[in-house]
Amino acid sequence: MAMDLTYKNPRYPSAKVVNGLSMAGPRAHLRGMGLSNDDLAKPFIGVINTYNEMHPGHVHLDRLGRQVRDGILEAGGIPFEVNTISICDGFSQGHVGMCSVLPSREIIADSIEVYTGGHQLDGLVLIGGCDKIVPAMLMAALRVNLPTVIVTGGPMMPAVYKGRQYATYELKEMAGMLTRGELSKEEYEYMEGLMSPGPGSCAMMGTANTMSVAAEALGLTMPGSACAHAVSGAKNRVARESGKTVVRLVKDNVRPRDIVTQEMLELAVRVCLAVGGSTNMTLHFPAIAHEAGLKMTLEDIDLLSAQTPYLAKIKPSGSHTMLDLEQAGGVGAVMRELDGIIKLDLMTVNGKTHRQNLELAVQRNPEVIRPIANAYSNHGSLVALKGNLAPDGAVVKQSAVAPQMRRHSGPAHCFECEEAAVEGIYSGKVKDGEVIIIRNEGPQSGPGMREMLTATAALVGMGFAETVALVTDGRFSGATRGPCIGHVSPETSRRGPIAALRDGDIIDIDIDAGTLNVRLTGEEIAQRLEKLPPYSPKVKEGYLARYARMVTPAAQGAILE
Repeated sequence: MAMDLTYKNPRYPSAKVVNGLSMAGPRAHLRGMGLSNDDLAKPFIGVINTYNEMHPGHVHLDRLGRQVRDGILEAGGIPFEVNTISICDGFSQGHVGMCSVLPSREIIADSIEVYTGGHQLDGLVLIGGCDKIVPAMLMAALRVNLPTVIVTGGPMMPAVYKGRQYATYELKEMAGMLTRGELSKEEYEYMEGLMSPGPGSCAMMGTANTMSVAAEALGLTMPGSACAHAVSGAKNRVARESGKTVVRLVKDNVRPRDIVTQEMLELAVRVCLAVGGSTNMTLHFPAIAHEAGLKMTLEDIDLLSAQTPYLAKIKPSGSHTMLDLEQAGGVGAVMRELDGIIKLDLMTVNGKTHRQNLELAVQRNPEVIRPIANAYSNHGSLVALKGNLAPDGAVVKQSAVAPQMRRHSGPAHCFECEEAAVEGIYSGKVKDGEVIIIRNEGPQSGPGMREMLTATAALVGMGFAETVALVTDGRFSGATRGPCIGHVSPETSRRGPIAALRDGDIIDIDIDAGTLNVRLTGEEIAQRLEKLPPYSPKVKEGYLARYARMVTPAAQGAILE
């Protein structure tokens, strides 16, 4: 008679690992790690953490991992914690290291998929906190489509100096003040010691916090997760509750694609637009939608932005911090203000709808989260631009543009990379009225579509924020402010019109009309492009070379084919 060696419900993927005579080896390994027969019957939950020691947004995630594991054990699951990579944008700004940052999104998503499939886990808690990491986790959750809860690491506390709150990006802008003699070297160095006061994602509505807002609005985190600060007890409670919740999701067989519908996707885009979300969301939302089998294009985001009021002006677009947003009621209070524009009767991971979760949400500060009747504008934070310079589109964070720069015409001043542009700005080569062109920085041509934060911070610091525009096929940090237009598509390597520009060409920018043009005819552009040498990749080997060969244009989310 065959011996019954069934320990686990065959519905669970991990049953393949523990059930049956042939699985004695895996069972031996599990018993060797301390599991009992009773444990073999419980859901196996992967706790995939991006904790590391060279990333302020992730240096505390080991603590959150412990909270998650405790919650899983309390709810009757078995946690298995592993790590995957996370790169800090702050360390990689302004040099070749930034080429690796956006491509790391695909590595993180792939690593989660591979580990989950290889070990046949039953559910996941994904812990991460910054720019490419949260989008990667959202992509992975929707791709593997196992019961999943996301735990975002939480914002950093703002720096405080002479009674004013600061975010890290402002230090880069102070470099211009130092160069102009408006700040002493001693005060600048003192500010360096203040600007990153502890763990967490930078205290502003950059990409990190934009995508944490997105994760909560998508219904894949516990309520309050996005704004619960990294050092807070609230963040610990969110992590522990996430561990308990994922076990219930496994038992009830509730999966991410059950939650992230097209309506939920549109809700999340609108919430991000209402709080001044980063231009990088135009890369990440199309990629997230792709993994869910849904649709979200640059044009879709532009349309939603035109129909979404701008309610919270968080640094760098305004003077408020993420701490102000949390104290004003956080994402829940924003969603409450948007009721009627967004559909709140959509289910989230905690088994309640957004509307039910909002029953306890209180709008505590109408100066931080404005009511719709007093919105900063009837338009969300982003505008897509098209024209003969960007036939497939470009994007600008219009909420951070001074009124007098919403329409601007000026001569092009062309640079072939960010470093050359930064040198030009600090050395006095850039003049008022110009349009700086930074090319060869797209997903393929970069490769990796570097952020131009060093260049944009130099513009602000040198006093050009209201007199000089910047146009690039690269992208921007969420810290960027001013008339900075990125994601120009087609990019330089694909021989888009940006490759044909020369110094002195007149560029016409009209944010209100949604246009970006150069005063050249189609024939002139075509003739110039014809004379260019064939494109030669900057990187010839390794992952970045493969990435450059496989990546789609920015207008399609820079996903890998």
